[in-house]
Amino acid sequence: MKAQDGMYIDGAWRPARSQETIAVVNPADEQVIGRVPAGDAQDVDSAVRAARAALPGWAATPPAERGARLAALRDVLVARKDEIAETVTAELGAPLKFSEAVHAGAPIAVAGSYAELAATYAFEEKVGNSTVYLEPVGVVGAITPWNYPLHQIVAKAAPALAAGCTVVLKPAEDTPLVAQLFAEAVHEAGVPAGVFNLVTGLGPVAGQALAEHPGVDLVSFTGSTAVGRRIGASAGAAVKRVALELGGKSANVILPSADLAKAVNVGVANVMSNSGQTCSAWTRMLVHRDRYDEAVELAAAAAAKYGDRIGPVVNDGQRRRVRGYIEKGVAEGARLVAGGPDAPRAPGYYVRPTVFADVTEDMTIAQEEIFGPVLTILRYEDEEDALRIANGTVYGLAGAVWAGDEAEAVAFARRMETGQVDINGGRFNPLAPFGGYKQSGVGRELGTHGLAEYLQTKSLQF
Repeated sequence: MKAQDGMYIDGAWRPARSQETIAVVNPADEQVIGRVPAGDAQDVDSAVRAARAALPGWAATPPAERGARLAALRDVLVARKDEIAETVTAELGAPLKFSEAVHAGAPIAVAGSYAELAATYAFEEKVGNSTVYLEPVGVVGAITPWNYPLHQIVAKAAPALAAGCTVVLKPAEDTPLVAQLFAEAVHEAGVPAGVFNLVTGLGPVAGQALAEHPGVDLVSFTGSTAVGRRIGASAGAAVKRVALELGGKSANVILPSADLAKAVNVGVANVMSNSGQTCSAWTRMLVHRDRYDEAVELAAAAAAKYGDRIGPVVNDGQRRRVRGYIEKGVAEGARLVAGGPDAPRAPGYYVRPTVFADVTEDMTIAQEEIFGPVLTILRYEDEEDALRIANGTVYGLAGAVWAGDEAEAVAFARRMETGQVDINGGRFNPLAPFGGYKQSGVGRELGTHGLAEYLQTKSLQF
């Protein structure tokens, strides 16, 4: 798509206050593919004012009608799914087939789920002699990341709109083109002016201005735990609600009774998809000591098969970060069994699919979020040791458990300190809540739990 040279505010594309722009770079060849405005605090203020003015009318719109607008938005996304996939591939570097299946497919499913929820959700209930109403929180400031650029936008905007909130979106500066495409889709779907607004810009400028704006009632942020802490502190000082989906260091626990080959192969695929740039990726594989050597061989072979099929990471800074972690793993004594820090090819921000064995839980690569195609394999002695290692990080976003018996896997998963666990390779469910324990965040996305984040409660006594 052709980049827009303005901001989408109050139902129209408007010039930015500043002439500064942000270059959008294709990570596969390092070529500039477009430029978008670098919005500032004044642009954010204009967008928030538009959202505030549109709030009373949208909040009063019957939920079924809000659902109809979301259904129309889903239909536009379906009609433009090829363009969505091509755009994400160009600005993120994801292989086109992955973009078609995930980067385009998941947002369509989520938008459709909220179209249905808006029309069917119980926004009021009788409780004894009271009527309880669930009402929109107000103006939502949504700040989204680059790793799943459209999915993260829809996972915030769709429930907010379904709830009757209005939205100001600040997308990641690496992937703003698909955000502009989404704004075009919102307009085409007939969402009223001011209900959804888009400001492109840098995080420390436009993102900070949005998070701190007094006209924003709730900040929904997905990104690093470090930035999430700052947003949470700022929101707390203003007594403002937040929804934070932050970092992860997820454990893939393979119990002795599991189908080892399947568990390892699916686990490697999970880490390598999207070039490892997934906060819920199972980057720590936990294997019983009796099956450890076999698992390492299987994982090394599986990673080697990816070769040139894996896409680049998003930018040079991310490439340097991931390669730095790989070098750190070698320096701390982990055994490199696949990949390594050297660049597989140029141009492009590529990182080799990498697997480490003989990783101990105190190593940096076992504790910190790498956000690249790097798998660490840890050995455990028994089930209690596996649980201790699985829970032994500051994160708790996602995970996986494999066992020969489903009940055995579920029993272990129930003791994990994490928000979502896949059992024997469970599939993505757009209606299931997603979010973290501990420093992986506050709140949930998707389904009714995601909708509830954007609602506040009022009770009338009779």
